[in-house]
Amino acid sequence: MAGLLSSVRKRLNLEPGANSGDGDPVVAELRAALSPERVRYDGAERALLSRDASVFDGGVSGPVCFPINTAEVQAIMKIALAHERNIVPRGAGTGLAGGAIPLGAPIVVAVTKMNKVIEVDEDNRIAWVEPGVVNLDLTRYLHRSGFHFAPDPSSQQVCTIGGNVANNSGGPHCLAYGVTNAHVQALEVVLPSGEIAMLGGLDAEPAGLDLRGAFVGSEGTLGITTKIAVTITPDAPAVKTLLLSFETVRDAANTVSQIIAAGMVPAALEVMDQRITVAVENYVNAGYPRDAGAVLLAEVDGLAESIEIDAERIAQIGNDNNAIEVRTAADETERAALWKGRKTAFGAVAQIAPDYYLHDTVVPRSQLADVLEKIYAIADKYDLLVMNVFHAGDGNLHPLLVFDGRDEGILDRVHAAGSEIVRVSLDAGGVLSGEH
Repeated sequence: MAGLLSSVRKRLNLEPGANSGDGDPVVAELRAALSPERVRYDGAERALLSRDASVFDGGVSGPVCFPINTAEVQAIMKIALAHERNIVPRGAGTGLAGGAIPLGAPIVVAVTKMNKVIEVDEDNRIAWVEPGVVNLDLTRYLHRSGFHFAPDPSSQQVCTIGGNVANNSGGPHCLAYGVTNAHVQALEVVLPSGEIAMLGGLDAEPAGLDLRGAFVGSEGTLGITTKIAVTITPDAPAVKTLLLSFETVRDAANTVSQIIAAGMVPAALEVMDQRITVAVENYVNAGYPRDAGAVLLAEVDGLAESIEIDAERIAQIGNDNNAIEVRTAADETERAALWKGRKTAFGAVAQIAPDYYLHDTVVPRSQLADVLEKIYAIADKYDLLVMNVFHAGDGNLHPLLVFDGRDEGILDRVHAAGSEIVRVSLDAGGVLSGEH
């Protein structure tokens, strides 16, 4: 541990007597524009904000700024422009693709203190929020009025709405409800020039080019979001959650393909293989069968009469594909436990090894079973452990290569296997990335 801390201090120039930024004119201007305590140049902030949740090596940050309003973000941007300094916007740092890692000592703009729900308009189903609002906190805030924010990434408990906008984040329930872009009406942003712009609008069809749509998913390259008008979704009158268990991942994948082919669009269709379900059970005791080769978590919502019919059809398709068991959550407590298992799957991996490399390819649903079998074969070829947990309904795969980065030569094998996983996905008619 002492060696690790020494390495971090050296990389971030945090050794005793290191520069605290007092002699840097950029730091001085930033502190004058914000306040000294919200512009950090040494200590834990720079160390913590030197990386995100990805497997990639951390970078080196310059000054770390914690603005509290649009005017302060604008001031930061103008100072950066005047001194030709790069900027890296940051939410909660939960991204798995390295997007928030600072390279070349940029100014890091952490929006976590901009965390207010500004206004909720229930009649028009709009909420204005700041970018640092945590995704799940917004849904909990709205729940009292019978609404929620539909995009629900696995990191929902900690990721921010600003980060969701930057990455156009998805989640299990985006199968039916759509990813973040479908739930953003308007954005107040600070552009690299320091100008403030309003993109989109609350009209059904705002005039002009869809600059709002271009900004969502731009990963901080076009500016920094300071206010967001999101669409709020009414809670469904009835929900039914099913857990189907299978001997093989192929049977689970075929079930998903046939559910969609039958014309149904459930709220969610999530598949987890045995390796990850056992890890989850050890972690949170979600109620998954340990002996199943794969489980399918299916959820339907809507009117009570219609979801009963859909649930019966899903169960029948599962049975046609050799389901070992089809179980319906008896109450909200059991439903919450099943979803807690899915949402904590990535965290459960830490029991197996300290590191994982997540992939995000998307393949046609008809190709899911074949591609998954090839992924297992690739992992075996490189002597790696792979776990599969994914948004099966839209073919968005999340194979996790699980490893210990301290093992000599392991990263070379991980990246080689990752390249082959991407290749087999592309060869199957897929694409590189769905949401990460």
